[in-house]
Amino acid sequence: MYAVIKTGGKQYRVAAGDKIKVEQIAADVGQEVVLDQVLAIGDGEALKVGAPLVSGATVTAKVLAHGQHDKVRIFKMRRRKHYQKHQGHRQTFTELEIAAVAA
Repeated sequence: MYAVIKTGGKQYRVAAGDKIKVEQIAADVGQEVVLDQVLAIGDGEALKVGAPLVSGATVTAKVLAHGQHDKVRIFKMRRRKHYQKHQGHRQTFTELEIAAVAA
């Protein structure tokens, strides 16, 4: 059984036992998190799609860690104008382990 969930403005296809990195969630390490924005649930050949959400469906996950992705370097330049701009960014994430998908 798998589910398509929405969190942090992105969509993820998850199943029990999967580990995913999502946008930072305000939860402590080891805490159980319930994700209730389920867009679709699939079980073998059967697929249940919500409009826009599947009512009563939840995904339970455990917070494994918080961290930051690798640095993304931004470099802007205008040729022949003596303009250069350097910038960097490290996006924060929360690593989740999916415990159960409930329809």
